[in-house]
Amino acid sequence: MRRSRVSWNVVVPLVALVMLALTWGAVPGPALAGIEAVVLIGAVLAAVHHAEVVAHRVGEPFGSLVLAAAVTVIELALIVELMASGGTGAETLARDTAFAALMICTNGIAGLSLLLGSHRYGETLFNPRGSGAALATLITLATLSLVLPTFTTSHRGPEFSPGQLEFAAVASLLLYLLFVFTQTVRHRDFFLPVAQKGQQGLVEDEIHADPPSNAQALRSLGLLMAALVAVVGLAEQESPAVEKLVSAAGFPHSFVGVVIASLVLLPETLAAGRAARQGRIQTSLNLAYGSAMASIGLTIPGIALASIWLRGPLILGLGPTQLVLFAATVVISMLTVVPGRATRLQGEVHLVLLAAYVFLTIIP
Repeated sequence: MRRSRVSWNVVVPLVALVMLALTWGAVPGPALAGIEAVVLIGAVLAAVHHAEVVAHRVGEPFGSLVLAAAVTVIELALIVELMASGGTGAETLARDTAFAALMICTNGIAGLSLLLGSHRYGETLFNPRGSGAALATLITLATLSLVLPTFTTSHRGPEFSPGQLEFAAVASLLLYLLFVFTQTVRHRDFFLPVAQKGQQGLVEDEIHADPPSNAQALRSLGLLMAALVAVVGLAEQESPAVEKLVSAAGFPHSFVGVVIASLVLLPETLAAGRAARQGRIQTSLNLAYGSAMASIGLTIPGIALASIWLRGPLILGLGPTQLVLFAATVVISMLTVVPGRATRLQGEVHLVLLAAYVFLTIIP
């Protein structure tokens, strides 16, 4: 039974990579798009499994950091490639992707985790010092990179001047690295799971299960990378089919970015939901805020570097509707994190805010 499960998690990422290699650059028909969607879901499930193996070996918060950083680096490569190819919406692709990741992580992943945890434990408990530090860093990153371009005057439109873009890129990368140092070295205990009411510590299987060997962890790390490459690549392969569906439904083109971002963030979503059901709410919040932070802290410097050879404008400033949703997310997230405990209501509020974002993307 165990051999079959392990074999499945090994085979699926490799099959997904092979399918990605064979179909890359082709416009899939309905049948091929359906097969790719099934393989993509399998790759997501395999990625979650291998991420949990790596996390079990290295411990928290390193496990959450590995998954968040890995997905973001691959996502950055995808954004640069799409921007280089040009096309509709290329100038706002980085902004739309980063903001979609921000809203999905802070309201979708965090809200779902709080809802699942509260359903089982009544009231979820986490460390406000760790989650508060992550949220403060995330708000600063988003403000520097996505809010300020709307109000600066050195360049026409919601764009940074070259010097401003350089400053934002360096500041974003520095802030992200400072947070990683705080999370993994200086105050690692702030980001460790907190026992829920009725628990005698961490979840039972986490206490008694022996960590995997170095060889198992390295194998899972390699398969995790393979699965994530397949997830992002197949998500991009699915984008023509998604664009057709979006156009047929009469939705704006920007909604395609929401769909693609949702597919790319599936591994973090499933991993955070499973951690929440096991009472590791802090791990879920580490994934939510860490993924959003990495999406901005690594994407903006990468885009700034790529802009040296990329042609065309780079619009990073948020629009009025996005600014209102961002402000609401900041206030609600602060009220959620500061007490160090949350009920089902907080999770539901975050999910409603995510629904508002998706609805207003469809009907701006």
